[in-house]
Amino acid sequence: MKFEYCRDCRNEVVWWAFLVNIAQMVYKGLLGMMTGSAALVADAMHSGADVVASGVTMASLKLSSRPADEKHPYGYGNIQFISSSIVGLILIFGAIYLIYGSVSAIMAGDISEPNPMALLGALISALTNEIMYRYQSCVGTENKSPAIMANAWDNRSDALSSIGVLVGIGIAVMGFPIADNIAAVVVGFMVIHIGIELNQEAISGLMDSSLDIDDLKEIYDLAEEVEGVIGVSYLRGRHVGEEMHVDLNVYVDKGLTVKEGDQIVRWIQERIRYKMEHIHDIRVSLTPAQVVKAQQGGKSYMDASGNAPFVTVN
Repeated sequence: MKFEYCRDCRNEVVWWAFLVNIAQMVYKGLLGMMTGSAALVADAMHSGADVVASGVTMASLKLSSRPADEKHPYGYGNIQFISSSIVGLILIFGAIYLIYGSVSAIMAGDISEPNPMALLGALISALTNEIMYRYQSCVGTENKSPAIMANAWDNRSDALSSIGVLVGIGIAVMGFPIADNIAAVVVGFMVIHIGIELNQEAISGLMDSSLDIDDLKEIYDLAEEVEGVIGVSYLRGRHVGEEMHVDLNVYVDKGLTVKEGDQIVRWIQERIRYKMEHIHDIRVSLTPAQVVKAQQGGKSYMDASGNAPFVTVN
């Protein structure tokens, strides 16, 4: 993490998001009705869905912090991916409702020019949501939280929708009232796209997708640097919510004692945990190997099976 208080922000950010979404739902709803802006009322309904999404995120962060037990030996971290999917679904269904209402109004001819004051509501909404996106994106990235990142993208979708509403209201007050409803439809499709992306990422996480290649390479290098490790033969890792779980097998001299092997395992685990964040579980296994000195170049060749050597160390 960049700063020591990033962990504290993890516990505070969802409350800020929850309160901000409630405030936006109320003021956009009231201002939309007062000014006659269908797009602003639809945007207020979107913020209402965000209140539910923020509640889901808070619950998921609380549950994901529970320690592992007999039924869930890997902990509850994956509930954050479920939360991310729920937020995505809320966005999709909320956007469908928004599109339906706007299209129905256009077809029924129920269109009126909104009051210019509606522009102020859309502008404040766009700025507020962009600020919340940047805040939550920072916290979510530093804590590797899919739930917080989902909430951050929810705010980014709100910012985009508010910009669309702002443009639509601006055109509407210039004498083209239908632009208010068209803006609501366009915004709805943008929100659906974001909701689909959130669900795709959640499914990927629940399917135990691999760690990023940069993380795996760093773990590989850290393990190889430990004294007594000849080479890394096997490495894989997966995300469980905010945490990373790693399995690796390393080659060691077959002449080591059990005590010496256990010490190497501890060194590997301690080194990786010290250098990397969000590592929860590191499972290390050892494979004994014969080390043979080569005649050229001063390199050591390892042969665990008596066949051709397959790794070199300097």
